[in-house]
Amino acid sequence: MTPIRVGVIGIGGVGGRVLEGFGMHEQTQVTAVCDLNPDLAKRVAEEHGAAAWYTDYREMLRGSELDLVYIAVPPKLHHRMAMDVLERGLHLFCEKPLANSVEEAQEMWEAAERAGVVHAMNFPTPYRSVWSEFSRLVEEGHLGELRRLDVTLQFHTWPRKWQQNPWIAGREQGGFVREVLPHYIQLIQHRFGRIARVHSEMTYGDDPNLCETAVLATFELDNGVRVLVDGQSNIAQKERIAFTAYGTEGTMQLADWSILRTGGVDEALETVPVPENNRHLGLIEDLVQAIDGKPAMLFDFRIGYEVQRVLEAVLSGGTHEL
Repeated sequence: MTPIRVGVIGIGGVGGRVLEGFGMHEQTQVTAVCDLNPDLAKRVAEEHGAAAWYTDYREMLRGSELDLVYIAVPPKLHHRMAMDVLERGLHLFCEKPLANSVEEAQEMWEAAERAGVVHAMNFPTPYRSVWSEFSRLVEEGHLGELRRLDVTLQFHTWPRKWQQNPWIAGREQGGFVREVLPHYIQLIQHRFGRIARVHSEMTYGDDPNLCETAVLATFELDNGVRVLVDGQSNIAQKERIAFTAYGTEGTMQLADWSILRTGGVDEALETVPVPENNRHLGLIEDLVQAIDGKPAMLFDFRIGYEVQRVLEAVLSGGTHEL
């Protein structure tokens, strides 16, 4: 099979890690990279052999032969870039959240469907071996009857030390609610059912330009199960991220993305050893399969749009029926 030629827009942070996955997969070839930092773009291009480098994504789209484009830039830029990519009929892989509004997300989803290309979101957790084990236990009835889901997001500081950039602390397109919560919205709707109702209370500091410092929200699923979302930043505690499912027969928790804990009736939670895998390679393998016309597990722009609807309801505060 001829390698799939990949162009990457945005190569810092998460984008750089996914780019490494494309470089490792035998059926994808990083053909071009684009970043506003010319030194970074040039260095990464050199690391990928014959890759071209750009500081303007439009020049990359005009100047390189590509099959797939990965967008890994701040949310505010997703819509414009995605529409340009789709206009050229290229397959598209995008960071979350899909866009910076529900309207943008819907337009991107509809444009991708019209273009007839493969379109997918970077939701990597379902490709982790720990999530596969979590799902297996759910399917085998470990929980019994599901009673509630909890999402806990606690950050000593936001942005984290490795996330210092001009936008991620801002209210317009940054904050931990936009950056982290979409992963759990996706997991909830994929495994447990559609979120039908959202009530949220957002807390902000005095600076109108800065993102939230806390969120307290409840979701109600179509089946009536409730979800509690409790998030805080700028607290003394070490960072803690946890997704907990409470049932009549058992409790299960995915902690800090890669730790699975389970417990039965009247038992404390115990860690279940699960070998870690390369989640990005698993996701990229499914991208390759889909582009080759084979069955694949991908979370497309329709799913990105459904996540965006919930996310925007949380951010706007109050009560929303979805």
